[in-house]
Amino acid sequence: MIKRYLHSREAILSAAILVLIVLIALRFPAFVAPANLANVFNDTSPLMILAIGQMIVILTKCIDLSVAANLALTGMVVSLLNIAAPDLPLVVTLLVAVSLGAVLGMFNGILVWKLNIPPIVVTLGTMTIYRGIIFLISNGKWVNAHEMSAAFKAFPRHVFLGFPVLSWIALGVILIAIVVMTRTTLGRAFYAVGGNPHAAVYTGLNVGRTQFWAFTISGALAGLTGYLWVSRYAVAYVDIAGGFELDVVAACVIGGISIAGGIGTMGGAVLGALFLGVIKNALPVINISPFWQLAISGAAILIAVVLNSRANRTRGRIILKQTEPVA
Repeated sequence: MIKRYLHSREAILSAAILVLIVLIALRFPAFVAPANLANVFNDTSPLMILAIGQMIVILTKCIDLSVAANLALTGMVVSLLNIAAPDLPLVVTLLVAVSLGAVLGMFNGILVWKLNIPPIVVTLGTMTIYRGIIFLISNGKWVNAHEMSAAFKAFPRHVFLGFPVLSWIALGVILIAIVVMTRTTLGRAFYAVGGNPHAAVYTGLNVGRTQFWAFTISGALAGLTGYLWVSRYAVAYVDIAGGFELDVVAACVIGGISIAGGIGTMGGAVLGALFLGVIKNALPVINISPFWQLAISGAAILIAVVLNSRANRTRGRIILKQTEPVA
C-alpha cells in the first residue's frame, strides 16, 4: 500500500509542492509562516472547489468550460438579490446560488445527453451565453462593496478555529466529494462511464444520464463558488473570473485526471489546484516576472499531460467494443 502510494501522482505532487515551498522559503522565509500558508490555502479554495466539479465531469469523458461563466452569473444574481433584499437570510442566498448554479449545469447536461452535442461545443456556447446574460441583467454595471450588505460580505471572511469560513467550506466540499466518489453508486458510475462507456451500458448504466448528473454537480459547485467569490472580493461584474476555467482544467490535468475519462482521484484534483495556488501566490513574492509565471505554469501543465499520456498507455485495451445495431 505504501509502495503504491509513493509511486502515485498524489505523492509526486505532494513532494513537488513541498520542494516548491522550500525553494521559495530560501528566497522569502516569511512565505512558510503558518499564517501565510493558511492564506495560500484560502486563496486557492475557490479553485479547489471548482476543480472537484470539473474532475467529476472529466471522469465521464466530458469537459465543462462554462464553470467560470456560471460562477460569474451566479455571483451577479446573488449580488443584485442582496441589493434588492439586503435583509434576506444568508441561508437563502446560499440556496439560491447553489440552485442557480445547478440549473445552469443541468442545461449543459441536457444538451449533451438529449441532443448528443459534444461537451466542448456545448460549454463553449453556454460560456458565452452566461456572460451575455450577466451584461443584460446588470446593464454592464458593476456591483461594488458599498452596495452589498455587511453580512453578505462577512460570511466567507469570518474566522472559525483559526481558518476563514471559505477554507472550511472547501474542506467540507472535499470530504463530501471523497465520500460520494468512493462510497456511493453514483461515484462508481462516473468512473465506469468514463473508463468504458460501452461496458457501462451492458451493466445497465445510462451514460447520458450519468454525464447529466456530473454537469449538475459541477454547476452547483460553481454556483456556490460564485457567491463565495463576489462576497469575498466584494465586487461583481461581467468579466469576473475571466479565463478561470483554464486554471480549473489545468488543476485537474496536473492532478492526474485523464482527459480520456475514467482515471483520476479527488486527492489529485485538490493537490493539482494547490500546486497552481502555491505558484500563483509565491512567484510574485520573489519578484518573478509575470511572463515567467505563465511559462512556469504552462510547463507544469505540459509535463502533467506527458505523464498522463504515458500512464494511459498502461490501461489496457477495451474488451467490449461498440457494435452496430441490428436492423
